[in-house]
Amino acid sequence: MASSIPASLPYADTKPAGHADFYFAVNATFRFILRHHGEGALRKYWQDIGQSYYQPVSKRWSELGFAGVAEYWRAFFAVEPGAEVEVSEAQDEVRLEVKTCPAIRHLREHGREVVPNFCQHCFFVNEAIAEPAGMTVRVCGGNGSCTQRFMKATADLPPQNLEDIATAS
Repeated sequence: MASSIPASLPYADTKPAGHADFYFAVNATFRFILRHHGEGALRKYWQDIGQSYYQPVSKRWSELGFAGVAEYWRAFFAVEPGAEVEVSEAQDEVRLEVKTCPAIRHLREHGREVVPNFCQHCFFVNEAIAEPAGMTVRVCGGNGSCTQRFMKATADLPPQNLEDIATAS
């Protein structure tokens, strides 16, 4: 029973929705890397995922601009169990209002200890996807809800302040 996967997603999955238990593996992987290799290695891991696995997404964003960014996030969150996200598109920005992060929600509902810097992965992975497309991302909030803004990368834009990304608990 295969479902139609939007071209905006980088994988050819056959299920109609993601399986939330995957978040357990994600959290455990982050914890392992952090514990055994440190924060720098974890950030590098996130950047590598954005540059390699998500390369087709970056290419599509380069081709379609902000319309491609909005299309991707709408398709992504449509199959994420428990996600409550609004995607808005303007001429110079795509904004995600994550009201309920599906990963944080699922981990909490099952009594898992969330890696404290879990929410930073949204910045590091998305920045690595956005950069080749001439874009950048800024994340504010976290720990279950946040705002992510995708915009053109410009010299006058200050870098992401990691203190703007909440510690997960």
